[in-house]
Amino acid sequence: MNWLYVTMPIAGVEVFWPGLVILGFGVGIIGGFFGMGGGWMVTPGLNILGFPMAFAIGTDIAHMAGKSLTSTVRHGKFGNVDYKLGIIMVAGTVGGFEVGAQMIMALERIGRVEACVRYGYLVLLSLIAWLVFTDIAKKRRKDREAVAAGRTVGALSTGIEWHRTFHRINIPPIIHFKRAGIRCSAWLPIAVGFMTGWLAGVLGIGGGLIRMPALIYVVGCPTHVAVGTDLFEVAISGLYGTASYTYKGRTELLAALIMLVGAAVGAQIGSVATKYVKGYGIRMFFGFAVVGCAVSIIFKLIAAASTGFRAAFDLAATILILGLVAALALYILIKFVRGVREELALKRNRLHQSPDREEKLV
Repeated sequence: MNWLYVTMPIAGVEVFWPGLVILGFGVGIIGGFFGMGGGWMVTPGLNILGFPMAFAIGTDIAHMAGKSLTSTVRHGKFGNVDYKLGIIMVAGTVGGFEVGAQMIMALERIGRVEACVRYGYLVLLSLIAWLVFTDIAKKRRKDREAVAAGRTVGALSTGIEWHRTFHRINIPPIIHFKRAGIRCSAWLPIAVGFMTGWLAGVLGIGGGLIRMPALIYVVGCPTHVAVGTDLFEVAISGLYGTASYTYKGRTELLAALIMLVGAAVGAQIGSVATKYVKGYGIRMFFGFAVVGCAVSIIFKLIAAASTGFRAAFDLAATILILGLVAALALYILIKFVRGVREELALKRNRLHQSPDREEKLV
């Protein structure tokens, strides 16, 4: 079974290459659907497959940049990308990313990068999961109260509305973002960009894990615009991050290329699938994905701390992260297929009805 393993020339480790393909294709679908590069799954996934954490971070950023470019093009065709907002956020992202990357190099020199990044992931994933499910629960409570009071529940009803508070910040320049339908201080998206850029440099993610929720809850973007704009910003920051980590010798381009083969196809499917799932449906499944990823990291931490059960927990972490990617990708793929079928059926019905209408007019 040696043919199932390939030696990475830069990292010097043997890796199960089918695992790279599963990660690439699955995270391509998931990333295109949730509006993220998917690094919140790929970095721990690569680490679980055998990459040292610094190489997992650099390799994921390279893979993420190429895949996000593909997804951005597709979302742009749907009108889901606010390019002005994305470009302004880059100003903060680049500075934040370099600060985070330098922190990783310092932690690697003292031998603390593995533990710090894993615990950092665990804290961040827990906070994001709490935010998403609190938002969903609050929205449902508001909807129930509206129904009980005899009011109509609007299609754009929301749960958490932090963005209303942040929009009161009137530090010039104040900019109107037409596609997102919001008007706020330019410093708000710049601050969000800096924080997510720092997370990208420290945790090896495109920042989408927190940028997509931040665009919704802090900046106030509709979910679908947040998805497309986030992917656009991830693509730009990812290209910069790839160059930075490659210069530092921590990017395994062979692994990134293997993952991109499947990711290019998966990203297209995930992007189109957002047409067929409502905004809060996207948020709910995003929350489930975050919880599953956090559990896999807990397994890895237990494995590192124990001796007798290390192999068992390592295997459990690998199965969970690959199984999570496969399950979510399958669900999104099913939604994609059903949506396309319904859309084609609707078009056929319209074509059949058109001649009948013409005959009645005659």
